[in-house]
Amino acid sequence: MLKDYFLSFTSPKEMVLKMMEGIRKSEINDYRGPRLADFLSNQYPVIIDPMPNLYFTRDPFATVGEGVSIHKMHTVTRNRETLFAKYIFNCNPIYKGTKLMYDRTEKYSLEGGDILILNEEIVAVGISQRTNPNSIEKFANTLLTEDSSFKKVLAIDIPKTRAFMHLDTVFTMVDYDKFTIHPNIKSDIAVYVLERGDDGNIKITEGKGSLEDILKKALNLDKVKLIKCGGNSIIDAAREQWNDGSNTLCIAPGEVIVYTRNYVTNQILQQEGIKIYTMPSSELSRGRGGPRCMSMPLIREKI
Repeated sequence: MLKDYFLSFTSPKEMVLKMMEGIRKSEINDYRGPRLADFLSNQYPVIIDPMPNLYFTRDPFATVGEGVSIHKMHTVTRNRETLFAKYIFNCNPIYKGTKLMYDRTEKYSLEGGDILILNEEIVAVGISQRTNPNSIEKFANTLLTEDSSFKKVLAIDIPKTRAFMHLDTVFTMVDYDKFTIHPNIKSDIAVYVLERGDDGNIKITEGKGSLEDILKKALNLDKVKLIKCGGNSIIDAAREQWNDGSNTLCIAPGEVIVYTRNYVTNQILQQEGIKIYTMPSSELSRGRGGPRCMSMPLIREKI
């Protein structure tokens, strides 16, 4: 019955949008499922639940260099979102054959909000509430090959809490040498460097020194600047991190899209020479995701 309903759409786009929107029982005449329970009284009005988290397009998959990782999501309800990526990269003639670095059928969770490309050789991945360390090791093993420009993966261990669910909720890149960071994670953060060893296996070492020291060494820079979300105020930092003050969308070196409401962090970014483009956020911020969470880059220009 559901198959016939979807096949009745003349527009593939409208069919896909309906899959995302969900289907109420009232939309299909005399709907009844095949199981005994379906014959019993059921007040739940929906046949297929909607996918409201799809507006966080960053998470279901990520493009990394010439490849793509399709993710096993941490929560069961979000795993449906990755089906769209599966069919795009398996069936669309433009994207078919793209190198797959992780798949939605894997055992351990990996989400796009934890993947941050620092340059053409370095990728940072958060060990977070939503991304398992075993998935990072498997991802690195597929990514770090002889034909890839990437040489290292920095696994950044962050607190496993709802407020810090992904790396990009507490740490994003805004310029070649500048990053936003939530001050509560700066002091006790641990970083592990994954790279291909001489024996061909993945070698893991713990980063030494401060986060600044580790980033300077990995990126081959003289210095890096960590810009605190909310500045030095504990109250401002907590409020603006909750409203995704650290979740900037960098569209070019030194240019970012941010929420209007995080005025303390935005002012600090401007003082550091970062050009900001603000967007309204009174409703979007209620979903607990910022501009980076709501974007899905497919192609990156070399800079």
